[in-house]
Amino acid sequence: MNLETTPDPSHHLDDAYWQALFQQEDTLDLPSSDEHTQSFDSFSVPSYEEHYPTETENPWELAQQLLEADELLELKVIGYNKGGLLVRWNGLQGFVPASQLTDLPQFHLPGERLRALRQWMGHTLTLKIIEVNPRLNRLILSERASRVKAETKERILSRLKPGDIIEGTITNLTDFGAFVDLGGVEGLIHLSELSWSRVTHPGHIVKPQQKVKVKVLNVDLQNERIALSLKRLKRNPWEGVESRYYPGQLVEGIVSNVVNFGAFVQLEDELEGLVHISELAEGVFLHPRNVVQVGDRVVARVLSVNGEAKRLALSLRNVPSANGQKP
Repeated sequence: MNLETTPDPSHHLDDAYWQALFQQEDTLDLPSSDEHTQSFDSFSVPSYEEHYPTETENPWELAQQLLEADELLELKVIGYNKGGLLVRWNGLQGFVPASQLTDLPQFHLPGERLRALRQWMGHTLTLKIIEVNPRLNRLILSERASRVKAETKERILSRLKPGDIIEGTITNLTDFGAFVDLGGVEGLIHLSELSWSRVTHPGHIVKPQQKVKVKVLNVDLQNERIALSLKRLKRNPWEGVESRYYPGQLVEGIVSNVVNFGAFVQLEDELEGLVHISELAEGVFLHPRNVVQVGDRVVARVLSVNGEAKRLALSLRNVPSANGQKP
């Protein structure tokens, strides 16, 4: 493992940021009802408040013990949904997020993912418990974690600290980010930390099995979670943007994306401006794609710049004839 330390004392992440970082993961991965799948609602889950004759018969306490002991479990898949697989252990429903499966191909369409997850029905997986929350009836397991020795994980986690620069390999892509193998433990590059520019899916920036160098943002030893960043290894193009761009300035760029409300124009590496639909052209048109296409080189006029809010408004109206319009 290639580890180079570059402390960044000015960058501190508080608990609120850490919770927000994984809020989208929790929302996407947790089971939800689907007409073609089984969900947690199909089974009865003992609540934390239910009475158990002895402490040893409380499955939540036993699950916590197995979590702390890093024990392996062999469990059969009893259901699936768009977020992952369902298993049952000691009367509890367990959930294996798709991001925690080792051999799930990368799919952008929900239907393709569901068809792939269906193939696990009835199969037995080797798993480790990675989260126990009896009050929320959350028992989360991982196939990936089952392949990592506890001492290896502890050694890596104990060495890492915010500001470190470390090399790893992209192992899995999800709607909320990319997982990176750091040599025995995985970290997450949240979607917002992949690039300084707008990113709609991590697959537009990185690919599975790609080698990457990332910066450590935070290490949660208790939950064994590592927050990483790809964009913080590059200069923030929004710093000093007001000194490079000003209202009325003519700039040249390439159309990087066309959406219903306008078009994004890349002016620098990872710096985009937005041409609102009202500023695309004179006259009436059905969609922004009737005016510009991805890859078009255009001349635009700067309307406003706000580096703090990371907003740069552009207009293609009344600019030189490079856009096919009159000056």
